[in-house]
Amino acid sequence: MNRRTLMIQGCTSSAGKSAVVTGVARLLRRRGVSVAPFKPQNMANNSAVTVDGGEIGRAQAVQAEAAGVAPHSDMNPVLLKPTADGRAQVVVQGRVFADLSARDYHACKKKLHGAVLESYHRLAAAHDVVLAEGAGSPAEINLRDGDIANMGFAELADCEVWLVADIDRGGVFAHLAGTLALLSPAEKQRVVGMVINRFRGDLAILQPGLDWLEKYSGKPVAGVVPFLPGLHLEAEDSLAMHGGEGDGEDNGGARLRVVAPRLPRVANHTDLDPLVLHPQVNVTWARPEDGMPPADLVVLPGSKNVREDLAALLHNNWHAALQKHLRYGGKLIGICGGFQMLGKTLRDPGGLESAPGESAGLGLLDMETTIAPAKNLKQSEGKLALENAAVSGYQIHMGVTSGAALARPAVMLDDGDGDGAMSADGQVLGTYLHGLFDHTDARDALLRWAGLQPQKTRDYRAVRDANIERLADAMEQHIKPGFLKRITG
Repeated sequence: MNRRTLMIQGCTSSAGKSAVVTGVARLLRRRGVSVAPFKPQNMANNSAVTVDGGEIGRAQAVQAEAAGVAPHSDMNPVLLKPTADGRAQVVVQGRVFADLSARDYHACKKKLHGAVLESYHRLAAAHDVVLAEGAGSPAEINLRDGDIANMGFAELADCEVWLVADIDRGGVFAHLAGTLALLSPAEKQRVVGMVINRFRGDLAILQPGLDWLEKYSGKPVAGVVPFLPGLHLEAEDSLAMHGGEGDGEDNGGARLRVVAPRLPRVANHTDLDPLVLHPQVNVTWARPEDGMPPADLVVLPGSKNVREDLAALLHNNWHAALQKHLRYGGKLIGICGGFQMLGKTLRDPGGLESAPGESAGLGLLDMETTIAPAKNLKQSEGKLALENAAVSGYQIHMGVTSGAALARPAVMLDDGDGDGAMSADGQVLGTYLHGLFDHTDARDALLRWAGLQPQKTRDYRAVRDANIERLADAMEQHIKPGFLKRITG
């Protein structure tokens, strides 16, 4: 069996697969091992631009950072970006492949085996170890035919598997025992260890259950990883979206109220993570149907179906609420799809995201956007129009925007192009740049513009790296050494 590849699979979604891969990748990097993350199939609207100009799931970009390598499209060869219930844009090796229904995608999965294996073999040839991550659960027997996400890939790569379960959800022994029971004998043989994640309490009380589990399943427990309070890793998908209460420091009670609508097809909501972690900022993700809470700053995030998400806002009277917000001096930012909503018209003549047609936008910027087949994917650096502050990020969008508003760009990119727009009164800012708040200079300038004098600003990238280090420490302490030695030899 190929021990240079280890696959981390989970009993459920959000069991902690991504966290285990991230922590082990950093741990191996510390030991001088060249390691690459790999997720054969991912479903997420949170994505990142790669060094080769492609697109992968956001979690794999974070795992690449943990491993100390540049994110590459081979690390996530199949990415599914939901555009509607039962339908998704399929991205293969970083490029748009097709827009398919769930049934059509299931029928064509076997055709993607070649791309998945091609990407995997390139990574395996370039690195000492590949850490592969499953999707959902290997016990989803209705999806077994043509599987490339879990045991189907493990069999193609002939690799060992760790099975992860989240004890914080309850029923951890049922999750592990039940998942193993639903695997075929050959699949079950690949499982060399079980990891229990997010444990709180006295391990001695858990020990009788661990002893029973090992005896019942015939599989060893590789480790019990504790719950890590306040751990921040960028979420893989929208289901993991959280609201923010800063980091617990009241900083004299000063708080900037930031509101973002929790759109049905929200994309790259991790753009707001630096604000969520800021001690002087309170971020609220509000469902459109609940109305818009009072705010100092409103952020319209990205969307994988801009016209339908805009319709959800208009149906719930957010247009009037935003106009009132601006009349009273509030500030408004639109990022990517949220930027497109700020214009006068949104067109999708080819039905690339929704039914063919056009919609009236919020009309807050003099511009219009047409959804086009070509996707703009690039990493960018530049200066904000506000304070000439340094900003960096990446663009992932299919829209072509034009209009008089673009004569006042929100960002001047280092390549000489302008990006986005600012309103003449300085209250509305729109940009295609994801990662807008990541750079300390840009974040502070935007917070000052919104009415806050930032006093405790931390480098978001340093905070993210510190959390990766913390996760690696937990893996080193709580994963039994023999299991790590199996990977590195």
